[in-house]
Amino acid sequence: MRVAVLDDYQRVAHRFADWAGLGAEVDFLDHPLHDDDAVVAALAGYDVVVAMRERTPFTDARLARLPDLRLLVTTGRQNASIDLDAARAHGVVVCGTDSPANATPELTWALILALLRHVPAEDRAMRDGGWQHTVGGDLEGRRLGVVGLGRLGAKVARIGLAFGMDVVAWSQRLDPAPAAEAGVRAVAKDELFATSDVVTVHYKLSDRSRGLVAAEDLARMKPTALLVNTSRGPLVDTEALLAALHDGRIGGAGLDVYDVEPLPADHPLRSAPRTVLTPHLGYVTEATYRTFYGQAVEDVAAWAAGAPLRVLT
Repeated sequence: MRVAVLDDYQRVAHRFADWAGLGAEVDFLDHPLHDDDAVVAALAGYDVVVAMRERTPFTDARLARLPDLRLLVTTGRQNASIDLDAARAHGVVVCGTDSPANATPELTWALILALLRHVPAEDRAMRDGGWQHTVGGDLEGRRLGVVGLGRLGAKVARIGLAFGMDVVAWSQRLDPAPAAEAGVRAVAKDELFATSDVVTVHYKLSDRSRGLVAAEDLARMKPTALLVNTSRGPLVDTEALLAALHDGRIGGAGLDVYDVEPLPADHPLRSAPRTVLTPHLGYVTEATYRTFYGQAVEDVAAWAAGAPLRVLT
């Protein structure tokens, strides 16, 4: 049995699970695969592929060109980049793993606080011999707007409440009653963007939600308001966001996710003003990697024994 583990950018996947216990040939790929030919060339001959999140799509066309593939394991219990019907048609079993809910909300607050208190700028100034160049903002008494009050958004909201913030939320199907029980007030989308001091996005990417945060939403934001996205890059209109940042129409943006990943070295976001950028670190923690890779190994072993675990349908 040959196993390929994708997107091991930090070359650490081998440390977080007992891959040797599979008794298989396991290869760790540390570079992204950008197109169909690259995917097929890299994965030809592998029986099992372990995919990291939604980074590498497995479409009908790609699966048709990987006749040896029999098991596809994705980290997490959902993966919009995998065509499950096509996988089934090609005889490929698709399994998932659990996904800890703490890592991304914690990074969300790291970005909010770094933006609000100008941490990157002050850090650079300190290293250059400077002292106190900026005046930070406050959280207590300010409004936090949560776009998407699901499992992760709800955790972010609870932390906002602990900071003494007024927390509001919006999503296309948000039930006001459970939100109120959590101390969060459901509001219209227009009101959330117009009145929030911090807007944070926690939404599943789909054809319907692509471009969810559009130019008109950014135009409603206060000139001091911050936008944070740790969910998926295409949820936010990147061109509109760049324009708002360069024109000074919003206070800043904290981004962990991008339309194209890894973000190209010459991408205009890398030089945009009033931004804090991280390279999709939301899930990159020790506990999350232990869960992802540990359960991936369990999935492979169970499938090899004829009793697959956590099968996605």
